This record gives sequence, C-alpha cells and structure tokens, in this order.
Amino acid sequence: MKEKTHPDYKEAMVMCVCGETFKTRSTKETIHVDLCSKCHPFFTGKQKLVDSAGRVEKFSKRYAGKVKAKAKGAEEAAPEAGAQPEAK
Repeated sequence: MKEKTHPDYKEAMVMCVCGETFKTRSTKETIHVDLCSKCHPFFTGKQKLVDSAGRVEKFSKRYAGKVKAKAKGAEEAAPEAGAQPEAK
C-alpha cells in the first residue's frame, strides 16, 4: 500500500454563529457553521429564519417595482376586457 495517501485526521474546533463551540475530529483545524444543536429549530422548538446571504431582501428589492407595475397594468386592462363591443 502507498503511504501518506490519507490526510491527517486531527482534533478540530467547531464554532457556531450563536457562540457555541465544541470539539470533534476532522481534517480541518477549525470549522465555522451557521446552525448547531443549541440554535437549530428542530432542537430548540423555535422557528428561525436563516437567510445568511440576504436573498429575501435582494429578491424584494429586485422585483418590488415590477410586481406593482404589473398589478397596475392588470387593473387598467380589467375594465376593457369586461366591456362589450359596440354593435353596428
């Protein structure tokens, strides 16, 4: 067998954004996580919105004007669609 094909497996420190830290074993020395067993909704029973990249706000900003404009255009078109054509 070849020697030194596997990486070093050493003790690692896991750090959560809530402040919880614990030790485990990994090929990395430190691991940063967004959720752990102390703050995960499954374990705590509390709902938590996880939006680390601001995707919800980004989506709202991008499509806020388009949704309002589309709704306004639909309201203006609605009376025309319901009107009866004039008979000659």
